[in-house]
Amino acid sequence: MELSRYPLGIQDFKKLRNQNCVYVDKSAAIFDLTRNYYVFLSRPRRFGKSLLSSTLKYYFRGERELFTGLAIEKLETEWVKYPVLHFDLSSTKNRDIAGIESEISEMLSSYEDEYEIVKRNDLTLGQRLSVLITTASAKVGKRTVVIVDEYDAPLLDALHKDCELEDIRRLMQEFFTPLKSRDADLRFVFITGITKFSQMSIFSSVNNIQNVSMLPKYSTICGISEDELYTVFSEDIKELAHKYKVTTDQIKQMLKDNYDGYHFAEDLKDVYNPFSILSAFSQMKIQLYWFASGTPTFLIKQMEHFNTNVTQLDGIYVDASAFDRPTEALTDANPLLYQSGYLTIKDYNLHTDAYTLGIPNKEVRVGLMDNLLQTYTNKTASENSTLTLQMYSSLSDGNMDELFRVLKSYLSGIPYIEANGELTRKESFYETILYVIFSMMNRYVQTQVKSARGRTDIVIETSSTIYVMELKIDSSARMALDQIDSKDYMLPYSAYGKSLVKCGVNFSSQTRTIEDWIVV
Repeated sequence: MELSRYPLGIQDFKKLRNQNCVYVDKSAAIFDLTRNYYVFLSRPRRFGKSLLSSTLKYYFRGERELFTGLAIEKLETEWVKYPVLHFDLSSTKNRDIAGIESEISEMLSSYEDEYEIVKRNDLTLGQRLSVLITTASAKVGKRTVVIVDEYDAPLLDALHKDCELEDIRRLMQEFFTPLKSRDADLRFVFITGITKFSQMSIFSSVNNIQNVSMLPKYSTICGISEDELYTVFSEDIKELAHKYKVTTDQIKQMLKDNYDGYHFAEDLKDVYNPFSILSAFSQMKIQLYWFASGTPTFLIKQMEHFNTNVTQLDGIYVDASAFDRPTEALTDANPLLYQSGYLTIKDYNLHTDAYTLGIPNKEVRVGLMDNLLQTYTNKTASENSTLTLQMYSSLSDGNMDELFRVLKSYLSGIPYIEANGELTRKESFYETILYVIFSMMNRYVQTQVKSARGRTDIVIETSSTIYVMELKIDSSARMALDQIDSKDYMLPYSAYGKSLVKCGVNFSSQTRTIEDWIVV
């Protein structure tokens, strides 16, 4: 099977179609989407927003031949050619305000050349866009289509840098103003990003945009649904199953565990990560692809800023209104974690209009925890990977003494950092580290588990064994073990039919590692 048939890295619809790459047909939903006029869609990175934007561009340009054989070919009867202004703002990432202004100016300049507009240095970006919209409509005789991909790219890395963020926000707000003032000359406006438009407060003048991000009928417009996976990629699934020497049902479950679980609407329709699915079939290997393509630093910074409790990311209960708060006024990172794809909708309560959020799949859990562990310990990804493999092997063998020896050595090598000096004197720090490590091993792990007589620090469950851990600092492993017994922390698991292991672990605030442990 030729690797070129997978459109990895191809975000241009024409190029994808001309190179005969595999394409999951979203054109029926796209046709329905274009019945609207002003649309905003939020999706995580690498979920096909740019390809969708490109597809809309060629559709509105009337390039019918590119859509041969797709659902939209039968739905569209006119194929009107509109002037299209397509702006991809991903190139403005990590730039200062001068760099952002220069990038957008270049984009405008290209269209000014196309429509033979004399350039004027005395006009702002917004004024130039206004002239472009009006001129393009007049010359083509049709209203203009404006597509803005990754609109929030200039702002995300400036969050909580008040002066810088405000300057960029004013620049972008002025640029977008014509999308309201030139309403009579506009046929369709489509804007994509990770964060919702209300959260950047730059669309105050464009108050007629419909946010379709959480509408059930568009929940699979980006990404791959399970039906699409099983039909479009049926041969790929068989080949991957053959490679792993398992049945097709087993490989389907592996793909589901690793790349499925995203829900973008209350109907909870499953969506697979398209980048990871295409990568898995291209390389005929199931591994972490989404994180290997880069982790947005702004998100890790936001989690640090809000002191996000990573041990409580599953089962978060949030009101629907939480998603529409301005980013500058957020009190936690949960909305950003959802919009960035690190959390997803697990359940929806119609009566309370509230959502339950959680980590979508193994790929996200392992990748996120790996990045967080690097942040907490200042250790490299390679060092963390070695640790995880060693601890996984020990846990698989049921050798907890060896596991704690490996962990003791690892923790003793963490460089002292003034910023976390106080943290290493707190039990919660080590609780978090253990949670992150076991999550990286894709083990079911819980912290602060409520029982009738208290809270168990850590509970880890494997296919055959349940481990109950109590942690202490500057105390003793014996005292930790005595607490497990005195408060009957093991009792709730006695009917599970699994082996039960209790672990008392004592840490030292001086050496910042494990002092002693007892496993029973």
